Amino acid sequence: MTDEPQQILITVQDFDTSISQLQHRKATLGERKELDALESQLAEVATRTAERQVERGALLERQAELEDQIGTLTARRRTIEDRMYADRSAAARDLQAMESEVRHLTQRRAEIEEAELEVMEEQEPIDAALAILVEDRAQLQATADVLRSEVVAAEAVVDAELASVIVARAAEAKRLPTELSDRYETLRARLGGTGAARLIGNHCAGCHLELPSVEVERLRRLPPAEVVTCDQCGRILVRS
Repeated sequence: MTDEPQQILITVQDFDTSISQLQHRKATLGERKELDALESQLAEVATRTAERQVERGALLERQAELEDQIGTLTARRRTIEDRMYADRSAAARDLQAMESEVRHLTQRRAEIEEAELEVMEEQEPIDAALAILVEDRAQLQATADVLRSEVVAAEAVVDAELASVIVARAAEAKRLPTELSDRYETLRARLGGTGAARLIGNHCAGCHLELPSVEVERLRRLPPAEVVTCDQCGRILVRS
C-alpha cells in the first residue's frame, strides 16, 4: 500500500466534516431561530385569544339567558295588562292583584336589564383585548411568512452545497481500499463523526491532544503506507 489511500482518506474525512458543518448550519439558520421565536409568540397569542374567547363566550351565554328572562317577563306582563284592559268589570281585588303583579314584573325586568348591561360592559374590555390580539397575530404572521420564505431560500443554498460535497465525497470514497474504508467508518461512527485526523506537529487534529515526542518520532519512522492511530483517541493518524 502506498501513502495515497491515506491522503484520500483524509480528503474523505474533510468532506465528512464539511457535510456535518453544512447540516449543522442548515439546522441552526439564524432565520430559523427567528422563525421559531415568532412561532412561539404566535402560539402564545393563540392561547391568549382562546382564553379571551372562552370568557367572551361565557358572557354571551349569560347575556342570552338574561334576554330570555326579559322576554319571558315582558310577555307575562303583556298578558296580564291585556287581561286588565279586556276585563275592567273584574273585582277590584283582582284588578289590584294584577296591577301588583305588573309592578313586580316591571321591577324584576328592570333588575335583569341592569344585570344584562353589566354583562355587556364586562364584554367591552374583552372585545378590545381580542381586537389587539387579532392585530398582533396579523403582524406576527406577516413577519413569519417572510421569514419562512427566507428559511426556504437559505436551506436551498445549503442543500446545493451539501449535494455538491456529497457527490465529491462519494467519488473519493470509492477510491479507498475496502478494509481502510470499513475501519474509518467504524471509528467515525464511534468517535462523533471523525475517524481520521492529521498529525500536525506533535498534536492529533482529532482530539487536539499532544502526543509524547517519543511516540511522534516512532510514528514518523514507520513506513508511510502503514496505518497508525492516535494512542489518545484511537483515530487514524494521517502523517504529512
